[in-house]
Amino acid sequence: MTDKFEMITPDNAALVLIDFQPAMFQGVQSHDRLEVMHNVQVLAKTAKLFGLPTVISTVAKDSFSGPFMPEVTDLFPDVAIVDRTSINSWIDPDFRAAIAATGRKRLILAGLWTEACVMFPTLDLLKAGYQVHVPTDACGDVSKEAHERAVQRLIQAGAVPMTSLQVTFELQQDWARSETYDGVMEILKAHTPYGMQVRFSKWALGEHASEGGAA
Repeated sequence: MTDKFEMITPDNAALVLIDFQPAMFQGVQSHDRLEVMHNVQVLAKTAKLFGLPTVISTVAKDSFSGPFMPEVTDLFPDVAIVDRTSINSWIDPDFRAAIAATGRKRLILAGLWTEACVMFPTLDLLKAGYQVHVPTDACGDVSKEAHERAVQRLIQAGAVPMTSLQVTFELQQDWARSETYDGVMEILKAHTPYGMQVRFSKWALGEHASEGGAA
């Protein structure tokens, strides 16, 4: 088992996103659905920015649940989406192959719903020797009770709870990392309340200051 005290890095982690589809979103009552949509995009854009291998999976896309949210899939045009019939993604051989192809043993996994499509593959991944981190604010379930009990069971099983922004910050680590700094700021601007401060700081220290100097 990978050391739980080791932080996620661009070199040791992969992102797994499961069932962010219209029919699954419709059942979410544990969170504001727009908040979940923003947090999933935080994860996806962070993975893209830091070059994390990414696995995307849907359930019954054509017959029931609809397509995976395009705000995510458009970021990964070369990633083949694994469509399944199984509630438990791990049962699907194509999903298992996609996980193995990442070459990573530390997985950041989020999905809808927490009690099933997150819970079931996580238990099997843990049993298979993977370290699974679950950004719980990017997951959702049919009730707060369902989500909270699922998170408790995930923690008891050995999964590591996180938030979406924690993933971003843990990968960035140092604001002096200039190659990803602007990308992180763009994520904050687009998907978090702190984005207002980022916009103001840019205006106050950049464009506005230049205008003032010119005057």
